[in-house]
Amino acid sequence: MKFRARSATAGSRDPVDTVPPLRHLVPLAVQHVIVAYSGMVTLPLVIGLGIGLSPAQITTLVTANVFVSGLATLLQTLGLFNVGVKLPIVMGSTFTGIAPAIIVGTSAGLPAVFGATIVVGVLTWVIAPWFAELTRFFPPIVTGTTIAIIGFSLVPKTATLIAGSATAAGHGGAKRLLLALGTIVLVVLLERVARPTIGRFAILIALVVGTSVAWPLGLTDFSATADAPIFGVVQPFSFGTPTFVLAAILPMLVVQVVNMVESTGDTLATGVVVGRAVGPPDIARALRADGVGTAIAGIFSSFTFVTFGGNVGLVSITRVMSRYVVATAGAILVIIGLMPKLGAVVASLPGPVLGGIGMVMFGTVGAIGIKFMMAADFTRPRNHLIVAIAFGFGLMPVGNPDFYAHLPGPLQTVLTSGIAAGGIAAFLLNLLLNGIPRDQLDHTELDDAQPGHAEASRPDPDRAEAGHPVSTAENGSAPGEPAPDAQPTSRELS
Repeated sequence: MKFRARSATAGSRDPVDTVPPLRHLVPLAVQHVIVAYSGMVTLPLVIGLGIGLSPAQITTLVTANVFVSGLATLLQTLGLFNVGVKLPIVMGSTFTGIAPAIIVGTSAGLPAVFGATIVVGVLTWVIAPWFAELTRFFPPIVTGTTIAIIGFSLVPKTATLIAGSATAAGHGGAKRLLLALGTIVLVVLLERVARPTIGRFAILIALVVGTSVAWPLGLTDFSATADAPIFGVVQPFSFGTPTFVLAAILPMLVVQVVNMVESTGDTLATGVVVGRAVGPPDIARALRADGVGTAIAGIFSSFTFVTFGGNVGLVSITRVMSRYVVATAGAILVIIGLMPKLGAVVASLPGPVLGGIGMVMFGTVGAIGIKFMMAADFTRPRNHLIVAIAFGFGLMPVGNPDFYAHLPGPLQTVLTSGIAAGGIAAFLLNLLLNGIPRDQLDHTELDDAQPGHAEASRPDPDRAEAGHPVSTAENGSAPGEPAPDAQPTSRELS
């Protein structure tokens, strides 16, 4: 099954493979770094504090996480053999793994955490083609719902950035709220009145202006940069030789399955935004990059990796679809990982500004999901039911994080991730209520096992734009007969 969005005009170069001029390339890449950086720093910080590590050890975790995020992003965007989907996707470690990492790290030590991370990374690489085949059973009602849940479940995380720590002075104060609102308004104004060339840098401009306003208001503190070293070396096995403990591997494997669901949704969303057909072979390459990145993370003392949904929203807002922009962001992350002082500067940016930007980014991902979802037939009450129940499962843990606190550990890991719970619910409900289209039963071979199959089955954008019916192989319907849940056409998603 292929998921298609806008297609490039005949004769034009694919915007994904276009390299912007250097004067645009670096600022555009910096925007991606800023959007993703807070998550990259927060996760190792929370895990380190939860285990009771020293400040020096936490710094090691943070620099390693940023460094490996850069390497994984380069691998995902540029590709190496059959690893990497070659789309503008930023990679980073996932918050889903926080609880298992703290539990395993406390009981068995960090070497067991990193050993388990290496194992699940290798297993992800192995099972990627089989997992990717599940996208054959992801019509727009399932895919759109999952993508929307990814975006909307991340929006509440911006509240902490905007309001600040509950124990800090000025928590939720008017200055913080107004600064976040002003940042959002500036992004909207730049989108509305600025020339396209300026609009591409809306996020970076809003960040600079917002930080300049935050400084005299006392909402910016760069004092931590004074003590940070200029250069640092990220070493493998910083916490000792990894150990391989089954009790540590199993919960991390559950986490990685959740990550694969999220990565699949983010990759499909990116395909919609940039106008690339995304099928099982593409998903497999993306998941292999997740696996290789996770294995490398275990070697360099980091954690399980996943695609970053907020950066998909940034691609949609700026309309800059070049994977080389994101690859440059990956290179910048590698440099930041080797220069702790530069990382400290980025980490000191004002929370209300980052929160305002994050709200726009994550909300945009949710909107992409809704746009994709609307290709489904909502005259069928069954589809209403699928969306309603899936959103309920997806947003339940967002509203009440302790809702599943009394369930067994593996179930907690899956259900407390609204993305996994909602995505699985949509998948199962669609199978139950709508069944499996006949064409999906007749085409179960792995595309990766058939060289050239992906290109042969790619929908013809010229025929789609001209209004010609899609072939039976694409939607399972006879010529001239619309499929119940047909994929979005180029015109619908443009």
